[in-house]
Amino acid sequence: MMRQLFIIATASFWLLLLGFASSDRWLPNQVQAPLLIARGNFRTLGEVARHKTADDCWMAINGEVYDLSSYLPEHPSEPEVIKVWCGREASEAYRTKMKNRAHSARADRQLAEYRIATLQDR
Repeated sequence: MMRQLFIIATASFWLLLLGFASSDRWLPNQVQAPLLIARGNFRTLGEVARHKTADDCWMAINGEVYDLSSYLPEHPSEPEVIKVWCGREASEAYRTKMKNRAHSARADRQLAEYRIATLQDR
């Protein structure tokens, strides 16, 4: 009886873990396509630098500018992790999470919701 319970619990654990790990592949895209940005909507790093507080947080990531002010409280880890990048070019920080680990495809889709412009001075 105990052995069967152990086998069922172990199998359930691994199935759940596998399901979470592959959820990006089988869950529908919950993020709507990003809003189209009008041509000529460019921002400079100087403009991004003026938005460096938690209440007004812009970042330049991979040549695009994002307003992450409303996202800070929703960030899965502590908001302080990304607050230090407000008003800055944060491509490498986003790419590696400062731990040599990439963000998920789901995070990339979610980031697109906050895009406000293209970075002019790449």
